Amino acid sequence: MRQIDTTATVTRRIDALLGEYGESHLNVTNKLIHWLCVPAITWCVFAGFYLLPYPDVLGARFGLNWMWLAIAASLAYYLMLSAKLAVGLVVVSVACAASIHWFEATQTIDLGWFAAIVFVLAWVGQFIGHKIEGKKPSFLKDIQFLLIGPAWLLSFVYRKLGLRY
Repeated sequence: MRQIDTTATVTRRIDALLGEYGESHLNVTNKLIHWLCVPAITWCVFAGFYLLPYPDVLGARFGLNWMWLAIAASLAYYLMLSAKLAVGLVVVSVACAASIHWFEATQTIDLGWFAAIVFVLAWVGQFIGHKIEGKKPSFLKDIQFLLIGPAWLLSFVYRKLGLRY
């Protein structure tokens, strides 16, 4: 009996999504803006989930909060697209989580306000980049492109390192 290779289907889907995302990110300035703003927005979204009230029984007992659930949900999505890319996004997510914990423990600036201000400024930057590009942001066509942005950036890192995603 012939076995079906599902890897090719998954790879084609991630390649198609990254390619479509890339079509509205060709301008050098817009790319640079995205290299700054996409990680900032990702960090701010995780910080926002981190700050949401969580049931004490689960948080105290298991060290969980909404940020970890958001990370798990996003990683489930990435696993459906590319297991290898999901591994890199685990590293990125854990780095974000660690820096959020560090920020809250060491900084005198309120994490919520800081994340909200950076979030707004980063989105302003994104829209400026798309104005320069002359193309609308991909997520206006399909909301899943909000999750493709970090994967798109990571795909460049993988290629630079000679890794296949």
